[in-house]
Amino acid sequence: MKSTVTFLHLALIAPLFLVPAFAAGNKPLEIYILAGQSNMQGQAKIQTFEHIGMDPATKPMLEMMQNPDGSPRVCERVWISSIGCTDTEQTGKLTAGFGSSQNGPKIGPEFTFGLYMETLTDAPILIIKTSWGGKSLNTDFRPPSAGPYVFNETQIATFEKQGKDLAAMRAEKEAATGVYYRLMIDHVKAVLADLKRVVPDYDPRQGHELAGLVWFQGWNDLVDSGTYPNREKPGGYDAYSEVFGHFIRDVRKDLESPELPFVIGVLGVGGPTSEYGPDQQRYKITHQNFRDAMAAPASLPEFKDTVKAVLTETYWDQELSRARAKESKAKDEAKKMAKEQSLKPAEERALAEKLRSERLSDRERLVLEKGVSNQEYHYLGSAKILGGIGKAFAEAAASLENRPTSRP
Repeated sequence: MKSTVTFLHLALIAPLFLVPAFAAGNKPLEIYILAGQSNMQGQAKIQTFEHIGMDPATKPMLEMMQNPDGSPRVCERVWISSIGCTDTEQTGKLTAGFGSSQNGPKIGPEFTFGLYMETLTDAPILIIKTSWGGKSLNTDFRPPSAGPYVFNETQIATFEKQGKDLAAMRAEKEAATGVYYRLMIDHVKAVLADLKRVVPDYDPRQGHELAGLVWFQGWNDLVDSGTYPNREKPGGYDAYSEVFGHFIRDVRKDLESPELPFVIGVLGVGGPTSEYGPDQQRYKITHQNFRDAMAAPASLPEFKDTVKAVLTETYWDQELSRARAKESKAKDEAKKMAKEQSLKPAEERALAEKLRSERLSDRERLVLEKGVSNQEYHYLGSAKILGGIGKAFAEAAASLENRPTSRP
């Protein structure tokens, strides 16, 4: 009799052990969309992780990103579906390697976003990442309610002067307009329609919620003097702010989430413009005008408490930047001297290395070796910079008060 009771007892409680691990807390799956262009893809090679630990202020972040043996952490409660970084969709538990596939493995903001989001919520998390390099908001991500892209008078005059076929150019622009907006929305909807494909343990009884969208884009619009002919003047990028307002509204409408929180990753390559050096002064006004335009929608009354701007310039590494500037100056000087002295390429390289060794300290050479893996417009390919940005995105997303309701 005793053995029978024990068997019945076990039979009753056994199903509890078959419930997915994250079902025990009965929390809906929190879903975050990370969208943008190459900096959302992420260009920081994992070899630059070591540089994070060289700064006492960021060393704790490195300890979160790595296991004790130095290998990248694998999140147990964060899954990801990513398109745009490779030719095919990437899925799995979040870890390093979901950045750009070119010369990878790399990370983007998604890695520390997921790591820190795990500390800010006890719910299971899904990241849907849609990012493609070299894409604009004015054309590629243009939302439906913004209407068609219209060439301005300056552009038309230039095309006519160049003898270009205006009708053909308009047709080409029309075909390109909104393509990546639609790809983004379609992919999000496809993932939502079959969550178990990406999150195998997902329990539909718990439901899910669209918890936020992070937008990290801007370079192609920043440098587009055709679309923004008055970019050096106040309000020169107002068209960006206007189209981005439409973007927020259309995404909320298309995903049936009228209060979907938005985090705007305001482009900040080069750091705060107030700290720009002599070689950066020619860009200062344009860069600041664009940053102001990116952040502007967060101040609109209709987006109060649901849209927040993060100034990514805050996480720029000035030590790296200064060392990089000194290195570039040494190279330029070597090039000039090589030309004056008719030096051979090998001799010019040797001269450049000699000047680099003389002009840069041991520390400066070390941080450049450990911390840089790409160009300035890609945040130097620095995991320290992109790691700080991803952390800030997570904190901003968690701070937004209006949260959407769960979906069964």
